[in-house]
Amino acid sequence: MSKLPRALQNLALPVIGSPLFIISNPKLVIEQCKAGIIGSMPALNARPAAQLDEWLHEITETLAAYNRANPDRPAAPFAINQIVHKSNDRLEHDMEMAVKYKVPVIITSLGARTDVNDAIHSYGGVVLHDIINNFFAKKAIEKGADGLIAVAAGAGGHAGVKSPFALIQEIRQWFDGPLALSGSISTGGAVLAAQAMGADFAYIGSAFIATHEARASDAYKQAIVDGNSDDIVYSSLFTGVHGNYLKPSIIAAGMDPDNLPEGDVKTMNFAGGDGSKTKAWKDIWGCGQGIGAVTEVASTAAYVERLKREYREAQQRLLPQSELEAA
Repeated sequence: MSKLPRALQNLALPVIGSPLFIISNPKLVIEQCKAGIIGSMPALNARPAAQLDEWLHEITETLAAYNRANPDRPAAPFAINQIVHKSNDRLEHDMEMAVKYKVPVIITSLGARTDVNDAIHSYGGVVLHDIINNFFAKKAIEKGADGLIAVAAGAGGHAGVKSPFALIQEIRQWFDGPLALSGSISTGGAVLAAQAMGADFAYIGSAFIATHEARASDAYKQAIVDGNSDDIVYSSLFTGVHGNYLKPSIIAAGMDPDNLPEGDVKTMNFAGGDGSKTKAWKDIWGCGQGIGAVTEVASTAAYVERLKREYREAQQRLLPQSELEAA
């Protein structure tokens, strides 16, 4: 495993909760961090933009109070996702808020910019950039990102098409820094498998939609509980970039999930107002292929505890007890 920045060390479980567009909120982030994993949310989830100041204040103050009350088991740090696409007219404002609150980890998406990375590094923050192939991985590191999130086939949202085995091994041939793996991970065994392949962290998103704290409708949560990988549709129609979505939501919108037209990347819009992308993601539910392991709507704390138990059980299956004790 790679040498990790302090902000990424000493987690209760090597997991980053991925930022869920519209769905992640301070309540979910705080509970993820209290459970010992990195919690995150997109800056754009705070609407209007002024709400981001309020949310970051709530997260930092709540976690600071928790740490004072629990010095023996402090919360994990939190992360904020910044969309670096040119259509995000809030990026400058949202970055000012990130610097103001010294957000420990920034996750950048859809573009890599040196000035963004420099701003985070100015106060000692860590930048992780999500990528779908080795080419973009190298570009991100060249522009100053500290680590990478490899978004492999089967991930929710704007997923890639590469096998996680191929993507991780290609990145590890040249990069020894922090690396997270995204793509159909929803069990503790899969977290351990990600590490076995060479990743430092598992990046889990879809399973957290089916938690009490997530800002998703009851129907959305239940669809995840009821669904499996056969219910996931890969399409570029809704945002202009290929992503994975729940088939029942596409049918409910009056469309044939087996005959969707191609989208246009020029329509991708991350403007700060209530644009088409927000509406699309409210009506069409993003989701990854790993939901077959999600069997109930539960609290974030309960789900993370399940991941920890499954992680230990997976270790025990692979190693004799004596080796575990010696490790």
